[in-house]
Amino acid sequence: MKQIISFFGAMLMLMACSQATEISIIPQPQQVAVQKGCLKVAGLPVNIGQSEQMDERVEWLAEELAERLSLVTGKSSEVDNDEPGICLVENTSLAPEHYTLTVEPKRKSIVIEASDYNGLFNGVQTLYQLLPPEVYGDKARSDVKWVVPAVAIQDGPRFSYRGMHMDPCRHFWTVEETKRYIDVMAMHKMNRLHWHLTEDQGWRIEIKKYPKLTEIGSVRKSTIIGSLWENLEYEKEHGQMKEDGIPYGGFYTQDEAREIVAYAWNRGITVIPEIDLPGHMLGALAAYPELGCTGGPYEVWTRWGVSDEVLCPGKEAMFTFLEGVFDELMEIFPSEYMHIGGDECPKTAWEKCPACQRRIKTLGLKSDAKGTKEQKLQNYVTSRLQDYLAKHGRKIIGWDEILEGELAPGATVMSWRGAEGGVAAAKAGFDAIMTPNTYCYFDYYQSDKPELEPLAIGGCLPLEKVYSCDPFEGIPEDCQHHILGVQANLWTEYISTTEYLEYMLLPRMDALSEVQWCAPEVKDYNQFLGRVEKMFKAYDVLGYTYSRVAFGEPGMKGVPGGSAK
Repeated sequence: MKQIISFFGAMLMLMACSQATEISIIPQPQQVAVQKGCLKVAGLPVNIGQSEQMDERVEWLAEELAERLSLVTGKSSEVDNDEPGICLVENTSLAPEHYTLTVEPKRKSIVIEASDYNGLFNGVQTLYQLLPPEVYGDKARSDVKWVVPAVAIQDGPRFSYRGMHMDPCRHFWTVEETKRYIDVMAMHKMNRLHWHLTEDQGWRIEIKKYPKLTEIGSVRKSTIIGSLWENLEYEKEHGQMKEDGIPYGGFYTQDEAREIVAYAWNRGITVIPEIDLPGHMLGALAAYPELGCTGGPYEVWTRWGVSDEVLCPGKEAMFTFLEGVFDELMEIFPSEYMHIGGDECPKTAWEKCPACQRRIKTLGLKSDAKGTKEQKLQNYVTSRLQDYLAKHGRKIIGWDEILEGELAPGATVMSWRGAEGGVAAAKAGFDAIMTPNTYCYFDYYQSDKPELEPLAIGGCLPLEKVYSCDPFEGIPEDCQHHILGVQANLWTEYISTTEYLEYMLLPRMDALSEVQWCAPEVKDYNQFLGRVEKMFKAYDVLGYTYSRVAFGEPGMKGVPGGSAK
């Protein structure tokens, strides 16, 4: 009888090992060698290699890994540095964020090596994907074979900057919703959260020196119903837009922002705050109208689009205000970068403003082939703020409009109006981050049948096109070192629920992660689709909403929040 039990036990183990050898990881590792056998992980201890240089977060990572395995397998995994098991080991020979992962069944060990914390964290994310998708669940599953295949993986990212953008200004996302967003970024080994905190439609971060920013500037009295384009036609006929009449607001206290920064940091993600200036500032102008060219009155905008009302660089008070804002932000955000926006800033107010014209004359700015004198005034704003932040050890990122006129050395350009801004920046010797709307704007529709999808801002960006993005397109080889990485943007004018946010994000984020991580020779779209299907199982366990448009299914017209209120 014992022999029969042993035989069937061996057969079950072989079946489990056979299933586990189907390696499916997103983003695809650079090198994977699958060997014979597999290893049970239930009850395996987690231990940390000894090193005086080890990041203190590794203890958190080990505890997190042990707790997750204990939860889902039902067998206790402890952090125990005296027992073999899952070993997190420092290896200074590896490049930043690179890792190796080796599963050795005979030694009953899984060894993850890296030279830094992010490398170890990336290795742990790969380990999770080697396990059944139920590893992301919240309860023990005794019906799941908790084994990993014997593999040897050598892996590392193509780009050092792997970003995702989040917009809480048009529609606000709570601390818990933001953490959920960070979690899905971490799954995909992304390392930068670009947090867009200010807009015409609402100021979202507490600044103690300027309390009216959140008392007044964080709340709009109403929100338009339906698309902006339909409303513009409606406005022509009726003299006003269709609005819901419901006040809408929300902001993060500084303590909440610190909580999000710490949460992201433990997951290998740096949060980069954006204060969009000198345009897109009606939230601030409604609170402090003296910062504008006319003195107001101003209101937090209830519509989408671009307002002509912007900050007034002719007034020294504007610079005092911005310096005060960034003084507090630098205490909250340790990121080396501060994003200062710079996009879509109409100059009509400056052309008429006596204070701005006096500033232009004092600076000796003149229109020429490089730009108008008002464009050069914006360059002055950019360079002056850049100098201020540099004195505090920080660098700036700005949207590609900051290239108009003359840009001060040391700035980093975020190319959004196609790839042209990134090409121009790299050729001029500036670092650039590629986020072209042609490949990386996740607020676009996912198919050419928008009538089958929830309301979006327009455009069409299917999964395959995201996957086809080449960050080096048009970049001369000798300038490619200036391309720091890739980011996608998810603006939320029409996105008001977590379900809709995730629907627009997934699985396009899967494709983005391979653009960010994988060498071109590793990428294969058809093979990628098979791995996405495996990832869907993980999303189901996590309760994420996602689109299956790329797999021939219709869009989710009825996804909650898809009608923009």
